Amino acid sequence: MAKWIAGVDIGGTTLSVGMVPVAGGRPRALRVDDTAGGRGGAAVVEQVCAMVRAAVDEVVCAEASGVEVAGVGVAAPGSLDRARGVVLESHNLGWFGLPLRDRVQAATGLPTVVENDANCAACGEWWQGAGRGFRSVLGITLGTGIGGGIVMDGRPFVGATGAAGEIGHMTVKYGGRRCTCGARGCLEAYASGPGIARTAVEGLAGGARSTLPELVAGDLGRITAATVHEAAVEGDAYATGVLAHTARMLAAGITSAVNLLGPDAVVVMGGVAEAGDLLFGPLAAELGRPRFRSAVDACTVVPGALRGTAGVVGAAGVFRLRTEET
Repeated sequence: MAKWIAGVDIGGTTLSVGMVPVAGGRPRALRVDDTAGGRGGAAVVEQVCAMVRAAVDEVVCAEASGVEVAGVGVAAPGSLDRARGVVLESHNLGWFGLPLRDRVQAATGLPTVVENDANCAACGEWWQGAGRGFRSVLGITLGTGIGGGIVMDGRPFVGATGAAGEIGHMTVKYGGRRCTCGARGCLEAYASGPGIARTAVEGLAGGARSTLPELVAGDLGRITAATVHEAAVEGDAYATGVLAHTARMLAAGITSAVNLLGPDAVVVMGGVAEAGDLLFGPLAAELGRPRFRSAVDACTVVPGALRGTAGVVGAAGVFRLRTEET
């Protein structure tokens, strides 16, 4: 009888569900939908459970032999009470004290575990992605914000409050830009999608010459990280320089984290990471500069391999690890 785990990745805008073999592998019966976040926690739980049931039914229909679903792993944004599976606060979704595990478990009838989404993404890449084969991995997600997760000796390391690995709020420029967390100079303020856009707009306002304004019909407020990437691909020197500046900031954060943790690999994931060589080229050059080198030289920095599914795979992986511990 084939054993499966339903992996769920709840994002602020996108909800993904897939069935992952207990033994490992890419998700099957994958389905993606817009998160019904504006309708409240109960609506999202209902949406999650409907998608899980549909994914289970698809696998049952596709398999010639019997199917056993071991349970559900859920990657959720925000701070968590991991022992109780409660989302303490998730500002993007407006959740405070949501008993997510118990609600999903009651609605599906399946054992459920809940873990932070960045921790799940790191676990997914370590288990089945670019971090496979490494003993310890630092996963970094670059998107609207910057998240991080740590896998040490085959287990997620979450720290005292479950927030270990939040590299996005490491200071890379003392007294720098105000971050959404309220502090100044955080990595997230410079290397996230909005941070990249802000760097581009600030330079243009200072007189930099670029094709970027043409791409947004003169409305600089419409510039995004994707716009910067598009201009760089087309050969715009200014946009290429913005990505190089992003790489310098990212290298500062990675170097500090690597010297502290000493991981075997750093896996960079998320939408911003899809800039490819335009980001990873200057990033490699920055990481190659003279500095306290032993930990950095011993660490491999790679882009994520599970594009769009790291959270789903990682949520299933966390379920597997938690059930092995009990």
